[in-house]
Amino acid sequence: MPAMPPIITSLLDTDLYKFTMLQVVLHQFPAAHGEYAFKCRNTPQRPLSSLKNELEAQLDALCALHFTQDELGYLRSLRFIKSDFVDYLELFHLQRRFIRVTEQGEELLVSIKGPMIQAMFFEIFVLAIVNELYFQPLDNSAVRAEGQHRLQEKIARLQAFSQTERPAGHGPLLLSDFGTRRRFSRDWHAHVVASLHREVPDIFRGTSNVYLAWQLGITPIGTMAHEFFQAFQALGVRLRDFQKAALEAWVQEYRGDLGIALTDVVGMDAFLADFDLYFAKLFDGLRHDSGDPYLWGEKAIAHYQALRIPPHSKMLVFSDALNVDKALALHQHFSERIQVSFGIGTNFSNDMGLTPLQIVLKLVSCNGQPVAKLSDSPGKTMPTDATFLAYLRQVFGIRE
Repeated sequence: MPAMPPIITSLLDTDLYKFTMLQVVLHQFPAAHGEYAFKCRNTPQRPLSSLKNELEAQLDALCALHFTQDELGYLRSLRFIKSDFVDYLELFHLQRRFIRVTEQGEELLVSIKGPMIQAMFFEIFVLAIVNELYFQPLDNSAVRAEGQHRLQEKIARLQAFSQTERPAGHGPLLLSDFGTRRRFSRDWHAHVVASLHREVPDIFRGTSNVYLAWQLGITPIGTMAHEFFQAFQALGVRLRDFQKAALEAWVQEYRGDLGIALTDVVGMDAFLADFDLYFAKLFDGLRHDSGDPYLWGEKAIAHYQALRIPPHSKMLVFSDALNVDKALALHQHFSERIQVSFGIGTNFSNDMGLTPLQIVLKLVSCNGQPVAKLSDSPGKTMPTDATFLAYLRQVFGIRE
């Protein structure tokens, strides 16, 4: 039995892009094998290795979960989710043998190895569990009061913008919650999302968390993550063509739905070299997740203009370490020229006056071959096979 009640009680309590990517994997490369590695990018205030036994118990509980008929019914109601995929999920549960937890000194080591149709679904659950286990001893009335104060400040700032500050000629301000993986706790996350939905409904457009979207009757938000592109580095296409192969696979699966493409797997410049007129017309817009957002946005607008595509017809989604003030500044800079929206993660779901964990669980190999992301922010490049990283940089002409 877990030392505390199960943290994850529904398999919908994850980000939408886990379902959208999983559907493509099931339909187009169901035999692919993936390996994922956990990393904490900052120094926690207490060793994460101390969480090992509690995490093991929580994983046991997670792997006992199945989708309920009501949950499957909700998934069937989403236009882009296909019937045979829901039939697969009716039989689905996570297999405990594919995930292993160990410790090395004060570090927590989590390794996932197995079919991607299993392995890729662990990520958000594991990160949410580690966060909640880490913060649970710090959870008290004073911390909650500080979190509530900060949340109310954000809501007041957004209400002021909505009522009096939005400049004439600028597009609407659209914010979404992207905070599942870094949340303070499950119940606090639900409180934040419900509060934003209630208090600023003209600005708050949805959440990446499928369970909360279902419960609150709001839009689930998300398309793809880096792992989707990275897998194509090992799926039998020429390495130089892996981004085009990934984009094409997405187009064939969704045929116009879920049209926001992620740009920073090997950097924005290399992405735009592959994002030709065909893809630029088919996709609704682009998502920023690393590097200077202003430089990135200007490159995106210039690219659309060079292709003679009106930027007003496309959307830029910003999602890298955002807070409300950063989102408002980016909105001010870009929204006269192109549609913009913002996904805010940790600053919505874990702004309690405590230092958040910067934890990730990334795909490091596929089908026995190393894969990598060469981020526009160097610190986000996940350590992997040095020879492959050098080769990837050479193929795409990227300097270290």
